[in-house]
Amino acid sequence: MNQFCSVFQQLLKLFPRTEFDALVAKHSAERHARGFSSWDQYVAMLFCQLGRAQSLREICDGLASMEGKTRHLGIEAPKRSTLAYANGHRPWQLFESVFNGLLGRVRSGLNLGHRFRFKNPLLSMDASVIELCLASFDWAAYKRRKGAVKLHMLLDHVGLLPAFCLITEGKVHEINIARGLSFAPGTIVVFDRGYVDYEWFGRLSNEKVWFVTRLRDNARYRVVEQLPITRSHILSDDLIELEKAPAYAFEPLRLRRVVIQLEEGTSMQFFTNNFGLAAATIAEIYRDRWEIESFFKTIKQNLRIKTFVGTSANAVRTQIWSALIAILILKFLQLSSRRNWSLSHLVALIRMHLFSYRDLWKWLEDPFDTPPPLPPDQLALQLG
Repeated sequence: MNQFCSVFQQLLKLFPRTEFDALVAKHSAERHARGFSSWDQYVAMLFCQLGRAQSLREICDGLASMEGKTRHLGIEAPKRSTLAYANGHRPWQLFESVFNGLLGRVRSGLNLGHRFRFKNPLLSMDASVIELCLASFDWAAYKRRKGAVKLHMLLDHVGLLPAFCLITEGKVHEINIARGLSFAPGTIVVFDRGYVDYEWFGRLSNEKVWFVTRLRDNARYRVVEQLPITRSHILSDDLIELEKAPAYAFEPLRLRRVVIQLEEGTSMQFFTNNFGLAAATIAEIYRDRWEIESFFKTIKQNLRIKTFVGTSANAVRTQIWSALIAILILKFLQLSSRRNWSLSHLVALIRMHLFSYRDLWKWLEDPFDTPPPLPPDQLALQLG
C-alpha cells in the first residue's frame, strides 16, 4: 500500500528513477551541474504542470512551502535563478526521452483498442500553433508581429494517446514533417487539407499505407467508376483519378471519393486510397479525426503550454515536453480507473491532492472517500 506516500510521489514512480538517471547520463544533462540535479528540475517542471504554477516564483515557493513532503520526492526546493538556468541550458532532449520512455510503459500497461471493428492501426495527424510574444521570444519569428512554435503530433486512436510528437518553429509547414514519417503497411492515417501533397499520396499508396483526407476545392479529377451506395446518407461513392499536374512526373493517382449528407442538409466529401472499407466507415474515420483537435484543446486548457516561465528556445521546449509528460500520466490514470473521469475534473482534483497522503489507485476509484488516519509517526513527519 502507498498510504505513507504522497500522491505526487506515486505519480513520479510511474517512470523509475533508475531509468531517468540512465537518460541523464545518455544526454550528459549534468555535465556542469553544481548541486541541482536533473531530477530536481524534472520534479519542479511536473509540479509546474500538475500544480498549475504560473511562474518560477510559484514553482519554487510552492515546493518550498511543502518542505516536509518534498524530502520524500528526493529533492530540495530550488531557487528561481537555479531553475531558470537549468531550463535555459540543460538539454530539452532529456524530457523528450522521458516522454518516449513513459509512452512505452503506458502502452504496455493498458489493453485497449479503438472503436472501429477493423484491426488496422488508426492514427490522426495534425499540428497546433502555440503563439508567443515576439518581443520576448525573438527567436520564434512567425508572422510580422507574432512569434510561435508548432507542435506536430500523431494521435493513436488506441487509448487516444500521442504516438509521435515534434516541436518546431512556427514557420515549418506540416507537410514537411509528414513526408519524413514512415508507417507500417496497413496503417490508416487521417489528416486534413493542410497535408495535401499528391506526390506524398502516391508514396503512401505504394507503401500500402491507407489515408483518409479532404482535398482542396480547386482539386481536379475525373470520375472513373461509380460504386453501389448502401446507406441513405451516402450521396455518392466513386473511383476517381486525380488529373496530372505539370509539376508531377507520375501517372494519375486513383483514389476513392465518398460524399455524405450532413444533418443540416449540406454535404461533405472525403478522399481515400482504401477501396475495401465501407463508405460509411470512411466518413466515420474522418469524423474521428476530431479527437486530435480535442487533444490539443485539452492540453492548452489544463496544462501550462500557453504561457511560459522562460523565454529561451530551450526553456520553451522543456516546458512543452513536461506538459506532454504530464498529459501521458493523466491519460494513464484516466484509462486505468473504472470511474468515468473527465480529464479536466481529474486535473483539478489531482492539483488539490498533489501532496495528500492517499493511496492513489484507491483514490482514483473513490476520491470522496474519507482517508484512513495517519500513524502518529507519519503525522508528526507531515506536520514537521
